[in-house]
Amino acid sequence: MSAFPRPSVGDELPPMIIESVDAEKMKTMAALLGDSNPIHWDVDTVRELGMGDQPVNQGPNNLGYVMNMLGDWAGGAERIQKIRVRFLDNVFAGDRLEAGGTVTAVGDDGTIECDVWLARDGTHPVLAGTATLVLVV
Repeated sequence: MSAFPRPSVGDELPPMIIESVDAEKMKTMAALLGDSNPIHWDVDTVRELGMGDQPVNQGPNNLGYVMNMLGDWAGGAERIQKIRVRFLDNVFAGDRLEAGGTVTAVGDDGTIECDVWLARDGTHPVLAGTATLVLVV
């Protein structure tokens, strides 16, 4: 068994705050992913689609915020065994985000089940799901 303290059902995971989603990083990620969708860098396209006036963050970035929060809490990303999420809303450049979660089950086999989420301004959910972590790697 690792030195990771055994959590209890109902424990809140320490939140991770993203003060401001960076539009320049969206451009870089679009290039890395080979993502040709202009909503990630072209404000005119975003406006034409009626989506506002800021570029839209990529879904993998949003999932990554939650995975980073889980890894920070659990002592490493290698402890994440499974994660399933639904994307509920867009995240835009400049948004302030909070990733968090709650322990929902603790198994005798060393697994931890959590509800996880990402919220704009800490209140508006943009991603929600579940994660399974393992205490022993």
